[in-house]
Amino acid sequence: MTFQIKDSVAFVTGANRGIGKAILEALLANGAAKVYAAVRDVSSVEPLRQAHGDKVVALEIDLTRPETIAAAAGSASDVTLVVNNAGVLKAASALSDDAIESFQFEMNVNVYGLIRVAQAFAPVLKRNAAAGTGRAGAALVQLNSVASLTNFPDFATYSASKAASYSITQGLRAQLKPEGVDVVSVHPGPIDTDMATDAGLHEMAEPPSLVADAIVEALQNGQFHAFPDSMAVQIGQAYASFAENVIEAETEEAAAEA
Repeated sequence: MTFQIKDSVAFVTGANRGIGKAILEALLANGAAKVYAAVRDVSSVEPLRQAHGDKVVALEIDLTRPETIAAAAGSASDVTLVVNNAGVLKAASALSDDAIESFQFEMNVNVYGLIRVAQAFAPVLKRNAAAGTGRAGAALVQLNSVASLTNFPDFATYSASKAASYSITQGLRAQLKPEGVDVVSVHPGPIDTDMATDAGLHEMAEPPSLVADAIVEALQNGQFHAFPDSMAVQIGQAYASFAENVIEAETEEAAAEA
C-alpha cells in the first residue's frame, strides 16, 4: 500500500521558502489536511498562514537544537508525514582553510539534524501508522542531493555530509518499513533557491516545484529514490541499476528480516 497524501497531516522543516515552501504548497494542493511549517523564525510563516488559513501551523524548530525538535514532535503528535527539507551548504573544498569547520557545520545540520528528527518523530509516525491515523500508514521524506552520490570538489564537505545523510536514510528505511512507515530519499541537482544563488549555481538552477512534484510522485508510487530535475534525472539513470540491485534490494531484505 502506498502513502496517500489526501487527508494526511504533514510536518515540513524549512517550509517558509524555497523547496520547503513548494513542498508545503504541493501537499496542500494534493489534499493534505494540515501542514506544520517547522522553521527557526515562526513569524516567517505568516504569509503562508494568510494564504492557507488553519491548514498551516507554524512551529519553531532548529535542527542544531534538539530541545526544539523534541518540543515540535510533542506538539505535532498527529503527524503522518515528515519531510526533513532543511539543510545547509558551505562552499568548501577538501583543501580549503575552513574545510573542517565547514564540514562540522554541515554535519551538524544535514546529518545529526536528520538523526534528531528521525529519533523524535519515528515514535509518532509508527504510532499513527499502527492506529490508522493515516489512510495508508505514514512516511518520512529526506532531502538529500545528487551530491550524496558524487563529490563536487568545490563543495566537497557538503557532498560528504549529504553522502552521510543518504546512508542514514537507507538505514531508516530498513528500520521503519516493517513498522508501516515509508521512507523516501530525494536527490535534487541545482534548484532555484537562496542556497543555490549563494553557491553560484543560479544560472543552472531549476524550479523548486520539480522537487515537490517528485516527492508527491514518490509517495504515491511507493518509491524510495526521487530524482526531480534534469541533472538529477541524468545521474539517477546512471545510478539506477546499483540502486535497484544493491541499495533497494538490501533494505528490502533487511526489512523482511526485521
